[in-house]
Amino acid sequence: MSARNRSCSSSILQACSSSSFTRQPSRVLIVDASPPWWSETCTILCQAIENFFFLASSLAGPARLPLLSVFAISVQLECLLPFVQVKGNLTRLLSCIEELRSLPQEGCIRQRGALLKQAVLDSLQQFKQYMCHTAHGDFNSNCVEVTVLTCQQGQTVLRQLEQGLKNSDLISLRRLLVVHITLQQSLSDRSPACSFETPSSEDDHEESLMLGTEMDLQLVEGTVVALENSLKMWLHDQGGDREHLHLLLPTSLTSQGSTPHPANNRPSPVCLKCDMQERLLSPALLPSTPDLGVKTESMQDFQPLNKSLANQNPSPQCLRVVKVLHAGGVCQSVLYGLPLIIRPTSCWQLDWDEMETNQQTFHALCHILKTRDWFLLVRSESGSGSGSAVFSYYILQSSGSLSLLLKPVLTRELALPCCLPVSVEEPPLPALATVESSLDQLEKDPVFNPLCLDSNLYPHLRIRGLLTRSSQPFGAQGQGRGHRRGTSRPPEGSTQRQVRQSQSRVRATVAPLPSIPSNKMPRRLLTLSHSRPCAPAFFFQDNYGEEDPLMIQ
Repeated sequence: MSARNRSCSSSILQACSSSSFTRQPSRVLIVDASPPWWSETCTILCQAIENFFFLASSLAGPARLPLLSVFAISVQLECLLPFVQVKGNLTRLLSCIEELRSLPQEGCIRQRGALLKQAVLDSLQQFKQYMCHTAHGDFNSNCVEVTVLTCQQGQTVLRQLEQGLKNSDLISLRRLLVVHITLQQSLSDRSPACSFETPSSEDDHEESLMLGTEMDLQLVEGTVVALENSLKMWLHDQGGDREHLHLLLPTSLTSQGSTPHPANNRPSPVCLKCDMQERLLSPALLPSTPDLGVKTESMQDFQPLNKSLANQNPSPQCLRVVKVLHAGGVCQSVLYGLPLIIRPTSCWQLDWDEMETNQQTFHALCHILKTRDWFLLVRSESGSGSGSAVFSYYILQSSGSLSLLLKPVLTRELALPCCLPVSVEEPPLPALATVESSLDQLEKDPVFNPLCLDSNLYPHLRIRGLLTRSSQPFGAQGQGRGHRRGTSRPPEGSTQRQVRQSQSRVRATVAPLPSIPSNKMPRRLLTLSHSRPCAPAFFFQDNYGEEDPLMIQ
């Protein structure tokens, strides 16, 4: 296994912990392909689903989408894809897309609500049979979520499903989502590409679906990108059994925030229980595309691979500036990885005038970016030149010194949907007082100095190194030490003549020692890589270019 492959394997383990994605539900996708809307949405919808299949079937790590089934409602109800595993099953998924594209775009359909109800019931029955007759793979979820893609009014479709399924067995149905694809909206007055609405409650609210089933209505803009993001919601970790993170603040001095600890009866810190969510898919989850999201952990990771020029200096990596960005318009959540510092080169192979001109131009670039508060969006230049080459994008950020900061930036394919609510109301006064009292007890630094932070790494490495050394066999610990002369034994079965020849060769490689006074201890013998004798004082000369290296035994 190569070094890059080992690095990708470790990155995959870091990107996906063992406790993540263990409760991912199976998915059912019901596409309303009924005329006349199908003629307007067929192209964009099939393209969005196909792009999602490309991504979901290629992801390494735990199965984020364990099982998928696809139904289509056209002139009649059709099951285009029974429940199959998504990972590594791209051929079967693409055949489903081709069948979806071949559905008629004209015709007449009746009782659309009855077909939607039948599609939901058939998918639940199919899932029940699959779970009974198939051994579970890397998932242990016994529930399914149904998503309906339609161009009809979402409230109408949701009410039809609610009325039609109220007396059905929906024990395995965890969620029913109706995605209303909006069409013919101008760019100026369009709504957000992804938004959720709560179903309207009427007098018969108690006749809704059985308890435990969640019903949602989602408005999605009729574009490929918006539909992709709607499907990428499936790739998030759906395990909500408990919170992911406890954020501990200092103990608050207010009465509401000071809760005594049950063990020592002392005030407990303010604990905020939080959930975490991925902002992007790690490029390490796509090991088949090493050029996607080139890592910046070290210079070796950033250098281009060129196997044909293994014994030569690799050509410099080319980054082409494609756009100027305002610094205030770049969200920090779209940046990932470790940064690299870029400075003007000091390579000795450049001419002095060229080096000076290059440094002045670099200085001018840093000055303009700093004064105008700009970032540069750059793209890696692929050396293959093929149409299937994968590009990586970076952000160049200026600083007060003569340098730039290079950070990887996510792309459309790796971005995961993130619909976070914006609070327009002030927090309650008691909660505000609790947090303010807690934060006032923290030390405040006007300038952050990372050299003041100690991660206890050195003691950890010391203990780990000593434990590794003590666990090695005794013979392995002494391999790096010099052995005494004459301790080596001839191999078994060798003749006395071979032993004599071997000893004579050893004597020929030992430099003779000068006469030693009786009042001095003898030095250790020195073995040269050649048989020419020389004086002991020669070993301390600095003429390394003309003499062979010496080995001390």
